[in-house]
Amino acid sequence: MNASPDRDQPEATARRGWRRFTGGSPRTRSVLLATGLLVAGLTPFAVARTGDELREGVRNGTAKRETQIVAKIKSSSGKTGGFSTRQSNLSGSGGGAIYGCRASSASTSESCLRANNLSTGHAFSFSASKGLVAGVISAGSGGDTKKPFVTNATGVANGLNADRVDGKNAADLQAVNSFARVTLGGAAEQTRGVPSGGVTNPAGAGTYSVVFSGDLTACALSATVTGTAAGQVTVTPTVAASKQTTAVDVRTFAGDGLAADRGFHLTATC
Repeated sequence: MNASPDRDQPEATARRGWRRFTGGSPRTRSVLLATGLLVAGLTPFAVARTGDELREGVRNGTAKRETQIVAKIKSSSGKTGGFSTRQSNLSGSGGGAIYGCRASSASTSESCLRANNLSTGHAFSFSASKGLVAGVISAGSGGDTKKPFVTNATGVANGLNADRVDGKNAADLQAVNSFARVTLGGAAEQTRGVPSGGVTNPAGAGTYSVVFSGDLTACALSATVTGTAAGQVTVTPTVAASKQTTAVDVRTFAGDGLAADRGFHLTATC
């Protein structure tokens, strides 16, 4: 008896097994193939899990370990290059990157964003190429109890123009302990808070004018005549309508009460 031609051929056995699995029908095979393609096609849209590759347009899984991106790229003068990563939004509404965290005020908490330069260069750089305001620092609802930042550096910040310090503007600060030391002839020897040409000697014996920068309404003015001879001095301040300057009318007298030119010291304590 001759053996079946398929019995000794492994290929034939595999074909019979495949026919049994698929039912031997071309239609059944087509359904199985389509199902496989559908599963493969849905995979990119599955829920991202920890350990998966980053997926665009979906929330990726919550990581349990630190993700490190370490590069060794030299600086570049070109439009791109020189940075380990680059994030950019071509939309005119902005939004290049956002970083959020749940850091508490405990000393063990880390900042939401940290830039640490281990060498001698800058740790951060901000640039607003065309904007009138480079950025905004908000601390809760604001107010005197909130601080925009804290630093241990005590050097002068070049170009930093503070509008207010301890609740006072520049004119107020200039007025603190302003003074003028004036000679008998009306020349200003030493001054603080007095603009150039702020000391004059109008016509008339014992008549002087000293102009201070700022509003001295809340300040106390005191004057003393200089020299060993007896004398008297009076002061009358007048604040400008703009509140930018205060003109002080100074009158000096001899010991007998008659008007006389005398040197004097004038101080504004605020």
